[in-house]
Amino acid sequence: MRKSGPPKGLIAYLVLELLEEKPRYGYEILKEIRDISGGHWEPSYGSVYPILYKFEEKGWAERIERADEPDRKYFELTAEGQAELEERRESGSEKARDFADVILGFFHVYAAFSTDDRFEIPELDGEWHFDEEFSRWVVEQVVRHYEHYFDTEFDRIDETAEEFYERHGVDTDD
Repeated sequence: MRKSGPPKGLIAYLVLELLEEKPRYGYEILKEIRDISGGHWEPSYGSVYPILYKFEEKGWAERIERADEPDRKYFELTAEGQAELEERRESGSEKARDFADVILGFFHVYAAFSTDDRFEIPELDGEWHFDEEFSRWVVEQVVRHYEHYFDTEFDRIDETAEEFYERHGVDTDD
């Protein structure tokens, strides 16, 4: 599991989403982000609490006291925070391609490290390897998660990237 988290903007967006659901404290937000990422991201206190304080300063969240847990710093979303979340949701729609590019880019590099003779990366005992078996494992995990989240069996898509983009009206010029 990585100890670092996703890009800062994504953490802030996730914090807003989680605060919309209910008031939360920092460690609870950290655990939720870890769960949402399947355990691959574990942002630090040093990344979440400054976001909460910034949200408080901007009026997007406010600290609330709870009699049952007086030592915890709970935050809840304000009306201004809800408006900010709506704005970020809309701009977030435009990031799907960025996410896909990161995922596909990392996998292509992983596969290149596995197959391209220009790279001589040693295999260390007890560590992940850049080889076909580990590459297949990555793909298998993606398929398993796809089937879990979408409650369906994975079915191959035989279109080329260009055909897929055209069918979905995706502009490939940018």
